Amino acid sequence: MNIGQAASASGVSAKMIRYYESIGLIPKTVRTESGYRVYSHHDVHTLRFIRRARDLGFSVEQIAELVSLWRDRERASKDVKAIALDHVHVLERKIRELQEMASTLKHLAEHCHGDLRPHCPIIEELASEDSLPVHVKADAKFGAIGKA
Repeated sequence: MNIGQAASASGVSAKMIRYYESIGLIPKTVRTESGYRVYSHHDVHTLRFIRRARDLGFSVEQIAELVSLWRDRERASKDVKAIALDHVHVLERKIRELQEMASTLKHLAEHCHGDLRPHCPIIEELASEDSLPVHVKADAKFGAIGKA
């Protein structure tokens, strides 16, 4: 099948297929005499594996490790589990960071009058040169009970 058909069958865009090939995540494919790429069902299966791993947020480097382990029938499942658990820790940290950002923005928005006056704690916070995390500065500026 051609790259368009492989893209459709795998859910990976043609551009990403070319990229994955260029970085060695998938092997260089066979080409026709006119230079068109030809993909097998095995290639599509690999692309689906990569797409599912990307959907779970794995990095290209982690996906390369996972593809290598997937191809290795002698692999130890503990190696796969270690990659997955490391990724879980990264995701959990990102979730905490996103929750802190949302909390800070909510806190700042609660203290913005949202009227015609120019005073706005959101703008003040964005313009601040302090190096403290945003949520710490907001708590210090507005107090624990949230008064401006």
